[in-house]
Amino acid sequence: MSTLRERLVTQLGEAASPADGLFPTDIPLFLVPREQFNEAARTMKYAGARLVAEWASDETQLGRGFGIYACYNRGEEFLMVKCTAPEDDPSFPSIYKKYVSSWRFERQMKSLMGVAPLNLPDSRPWIKHEDWPANTWPLRKAFAAAQKMERAKGTYRWIRAEGEGVYEIPVGPVHAGIIEPGHFRFQAVGEEIINLEERLGYVHKGIEKRFESLSWEDSARLAGRVSGDTTVAHTLCYCRAVEALAGCVPPERALWLRALMLERERIANHLGDIGAICNDVAFAIMLFQCHTLKEYFVRTNDRLFNHRFMMDRIVPGGVTVNLDDAGVAEMLRELDTFSAEFDRLVRIYDDNPSLEDRVKETGALSPEQARDLGVVGIVARASGLSLDSRVQSPFPPYDRLAPNIPVYQAGDVNARVWVRIDEIRESVRLILQMLESLPVGELRVPFPQPQPDRSGFALVEGWRGEIAYWVQSGRAGVINRCMVRDPSSVNWLGLEQCIHGSIVPDFPLCNKSFNQSYSGHDL
Repeated sequence: MSTLRERLVTQLGEAASPADGLFPTDIPLFLVPREQFNEAARTMKYAGARLVAEWASDETQLGRGFGIYACYNRGEEFLMVKCTAPEDDPSFPSIYKKYVSSWRFERQMKSLMGVAPLNLPDSRPWIKHEDWPANTWPLRKAFAAAQKMERAKGTYRWIRAEGEGVYEIPVGPVHAGIIEPGHFRFQAVGEEIINLEERLGYVHKGIEKRFESLSWEDSARLAGRVSGDTTVAHTLCYCRAVEALAGCVPPERALWLRALMLERERIANHLGDIGAICNDVAFAIMLFQCHTLKEYFVRTNDRLFNHRFMMDRIVPGGVTVNLDDAGVAEMLRELDTFSAEFDRLVRIYDDNPSLEDRVKETGALSPEQARDLGVVGIVARASGLSLDSRVQSPFPPYDRLAPNIPVYQAGDVNARVWVRIDEIRESVRLILQMLESLPVGELRVPFPQPQPDRSGFALVEGWRGEIAYWVQSGRAGVINRCMVRDPSSVNWLGLEQCIHGSIVPDFPLCNKSFNQSYSGHDL
């Protein structure tokens, strides 16, 4: 089979020219003419590649206009395509007809960067709400982030379903619980849902813009707050991107400690999700039992890493905390007790017919839908897709300790629970192996000042799924642009589609089985 690079060059010929400046260098970057950006996407689609992310960068301070980027992946191969759009005509051909997930990427690019995707059928704002002034582009260099904007009057055009017996149910944006805001608009006939549309962006904080005003080191703290329940994975992904850009290689012990923290974050969040899913069908005992186990787990984090969620423990160049022999022994004892108790809870889940009746065949997302929508992580693996960045884009110690990827075909709530169960067990196995082979040595090396006009790219498999960061340095070696793609950016699309044909009371259950991040999406 031809590589993605070979397919692109064969199809576009000399129009696809290799470009320098992207690190790590094993991910090729190709510059294509603007009018052939769509043709490049078509080539990648026919090659069987998925769209990882699509974004724009204001490169006017680098002597260019706007950069339009798309990253593609097939197996362990990644490829990035770029075209440029001049300041006086910031437009580019949409790739929506090739990749459905680009629909919201491109709406967001238009809303925040002011670059126009041509022939995109949906031009409604995304992330940027309709009450913002027109021609306000928060990610452009000319935008004054400290300046207060006047509120403009605007309305959002919801997709409507019409017909006899069709009625509409608005949910949110403020919810009854403590979760962040998001608006869901249902159309239903009787109890059956025929359409769901999400409206997010209520927790947009200008995070990607904020990166541009921070130092490389301080930005690691900001990355850790993109989505608070995924602080380890987001910080790690940012650090790996800037370390690639700067040519910084952390000590081996630091790399292994990072992976330890990443797996512990995965276990804690999966435990919370399993309990919460069961609670949504009134099986409260699992909520209490799972959250008790989770609490023990995060208390161990606090004792060993001085923070319950291990926030700010990963920094460019390494880590800030060590794990001594006593800590290793404590973690081994904890995992021994934990495994026995977790197996008991799994048997309770698996042996309850009333629970099974609610979770099986509910909220099913088929493998075909999952592939078309480009979903990742838990959602992808529950729907037949064997995707995991620890395998497709491994870094130490995953290049030596590869995880087994649990894959289910049903794509329903039950499958998403079992992916979490299997991943908890797999994370325990990986942690035990890491503790057994933990290297000795330093924890951190100095982080060098990056050279100007370079970019770094990294992927990390967070507990929800694949996280992507692309960081670009400006003329003075400062941050010119930081693109963040949380797994929620693509997985929210899956929730809209899996709910068709379900009954209204099943929505909370489906929503919890996805458990996507509002904050990680509303950047």
